Amino acid sequence: MTDPVIIGSERSEVGLPSGIAVLRRGGSALDAAEAAMRVCEDNESDHYVGTGGLPNARGEVELDASVMVGSTRAFGAVGGVKGFPNPISIARAVLERLPQHCLLVGEGAELFAEECGFTRAVLLTEEARRLYLEALGQDDEPVEGEGEGATAGDRRYRRTASALMRRLAPHAGPWGTINVLALDAAGELCVAVSTSGYPWKYPGRVGDSALPGSGNYCDLRHGGAACTGRGEMAMRACGARRVVDLLASGMGPAEACAAMLRDARSLPDPFAAELRALALTPDGRHGGAAGTPGSVYAFMTPDHAEPELLPREPVA
Repeated sequence: MTDPVIIGSERSEVGLPSGIAVLRRGGSALDAAEAAMRVCEDNESDHYVGTGGLPNARGEVELDASVMVGSTRAFGAVGGVKGFPNPISIARAVLERLPQHCLLVGEGAELFAEECGFTRAVLLTEEARRLYLEALGQDDEPVEGEGEGATAGDRRYRRTASALMRRLAPHAGPWGTINVLALDAAGELCVAVSTSGYPWKYPGRVGDSALPGSGNYCDLRHGGAACTGRGEMAMRACGARRVVDLLASGMGPAEACAAMLRDARSLPDPFAAELRALALTPDGRHGGAAGTPGSVYAFMTPDHAEPELLPREPVA
């Protein structure tokens, strides 16, 4: 028997109590990770996952999510999903009901969600819509070359879409993808990742959260890892897989996360933004790293009444 534990990135605190409740009653790591993440996705005050996520450059919310099981390295994911509030559950359904595939995107993922009986919902909340419109600005002055038939919205979009993509940056405070990593009493390990991606992203952009080895990787022989932040760098560095490889080499969780971040930071990136990582081992050790001093992650055991925040290792 293993002592259960669940950990998560910043803002996972709202969901971890639901996950640890599953582990307390002997439930699986997969059940716990999904339960925790669904609460996070349903938190409308969080504008980086699920309902209330900030939209792409067209004003449409697109969601990515994945789950991976350590003992089999089975992986299920969805990308660019519109109109379904809990992509983590659709990702799990891909893993369990569609084993001939690992990843569905866009209309195909939505068709599969309908076939599985998931309910459609409006994802763009009034608060997220307000933030989107504020970012676009309200300047309606004509732009040279625009025809008389262009609406005010057309003009705003043409003028600002490229600029938005060039200057995307996180707000102050915790932001980005949510990671949940769970270890159950039977010794199974699972990693779950969910996000609405970069705000105002180019339509159709899928980040690291839906890709095995990039934002999510789990191998019961060595551990599980997940990334949040600059997804394109996690893809280029194969971030989550790199952390697990470093665990296999004997590094501790925080040390492995920090080493991966240093490697990713060495790559040229004109849109550089922070990348963070978390790791959990089969014997229950855990840790994380980040480029911002004071960054934390959350964890719970069955003895915790509420999540405890622990420091990530800073990467200078």
